[in-house]
Amino acid sequence: MGAQWKQKHREISAKKKGKVVGKIVRDLLIAGKSGGADPDLNPRLYAALEKARKNSVPRDTIDRALKKIRGEADDGVIFEHVTFEGFAPHKIPVIVECYTDNRNRTAPEIRILFKTGSLGTPGSVGFFFNHLGVVEATHTETDRDPEDDAIEAGAQEVEALDTDEIPDGSIGATFITEIKDLDAVSKALQAKGWKTVNLELRFLAKELTELDEAAREEVVQFLNDLDDQDDVQRVYATLK
Repeated sequence: MGAQWKQKHREISAKKKGKVVGKIVRDLLIAGKSGGADPDLNPRLYAALEKARKNSVPRDTIDRALKKIRGEADDGVIFEHVTFEGFAPHKIPVIVECYTDNRNRTAPEIRILFKTGSLGTPGSVGFFFNHLGVVEATHTETDRDPEDDAIEAGAQEVEALDTDEIPDGSIGATFITEIKDLDAVSKALQAKGWKTVNLELRFLAKELTELDEAAREEVVQFLNDLDDQDDVQRVYATLK
């Protein structure tokens, strides 16, 4: 679902952990800006808070972000959403989403990563992706039919939830919807007892490309280098 290329057991160093926390905090701020400060009324903020707790983001860090969302604190930093497109090695299309407080700093750094990566090149690749809303959720009724709930909630498609974090005695599903319907679908699913674990907009590959192991490792390294850039929030690729 957008980041199939990621290595599931990639070691996270202290520096990497700090970057993960920074990205989660930016998710909180963007979610709050787009839908308000009440997580009960803003499913995207609720999902971002759940993600922050699961990743052991310090309570005071979460509180500072919530204060900014409520307008109770202001450090003067404004994040801008910027998207870059290009090709990884072996002509794998890539879209990079950034939240940055300085576009003039971020753009050159991303371009350098594309140019210095093995055969990576900038370019237009939007045609290879669909930009859609995604709701990842779990349900305690293990005999529940996600497809029926997807139809009734107005989702376009439903797939199995690709995660190891489904609680025991629960099922998981990924609901895909048009962007304009994301909030309504999420609330409809919640009304049916689904617990949202992630809710966001994603670039989903129309078709996935399979490579041999050596080529795949080369592409994954390139994608990891992009993902490690401080301002990068998400990296999407058509790599299977």
